[in-house]
Amino acid sequence: MDIRPITPDFAAAPQIAATDLPEAARRGFRTLICNRPDGEEPGQPDFAEIEKAASELGMAVHYLPISNAVGLTTETVDALEKLLAKAERPVLAFCRSGTRSTMAWGMAMSASEDPETLIRAAATAGYDLAPLRPAMEMRHKSA
Repeated sequence: MDIRPITPDFAAAPQIAATDLPEAARRGFRTLICNRPDGEEPGQPDFAEIEKAASELGMAVHYLPISNAVGLTTETVDALEKLLAKAERPVLAFCRSGTRSTMAWGMAMSASEDPETLIRAAATAGYDLAPLRPAMEMRHKSA
């Protein structure tokens, strides 16, 4: 399992399986966020399978899919911001590669955090949020 810590409270990962969740729980993750739509590609685990395994381990689990076709929407970013504000930490979010999860996190957090700090944090985990800088800065200024 390729968990990439971005902050002490948030990490992103490529697609996980139900069998990965005991390891995530051992590593202390309390909340799991699935940003990958069911059926995106053949053979990927369904959210229901992940949800069942996470619940059995006492992890909170949320389904907030981000479609490649639609992309990151204001509604998704706002929903993630609200979710992160009340989520038990640390949080592990996943999608196909972890990129969509990290992009959504960066946009959600940019309302209250400095965009440059978020971009640097994501970069240490191998995710490039620099193309989102203008949108992050606008969100930060309007908050």
